[in-house]
Amino acid sequence: MQLWLLSVLGVSILSTSNALECYVCKNQEGNIEKCLNTIKTCEQGEDTCLSEIKWGSTPYWNQGAKKQFYISKRCSTKRECERIRRTNMPDCSHIWYQDWQCSECCQGDRCNYYIIVNML
Repeated sequence: MQLWLLSVLGVSILSTSNALECYVCKNQEGNIEKCLNTIKTCEQGEDTCLSEIKWGSTPYWNQGAKKQFYISKRCSTKRECERIRRTNMPDCSHIWYQDWQCSECCQGDRCNYYIIVNML
């Protein structure tokens, strides 16, 4: 009985220790505060951290509205992350007067601290 209990405990500790950790936030105005302070242990099967950056005006368009960054970070699967990255690639222009969005995938604990390498 004790051996069985130790085995179950050992497996649960190993599965927890192998879980990926990613920074998480949604539609923040920069890579600050919440995007750098909120860490999530990813669900089983989520093996990739996804970072998305959008540049544009507020969600409800106003003439002359200022443009700003919107940062989102989360756990993902490698497959989903690569799909999102490919989808956003045509819009990843970095042209200041146009709305654009880019995505980045990385693997490794807390690898998404920074966003879009060589960008900001």
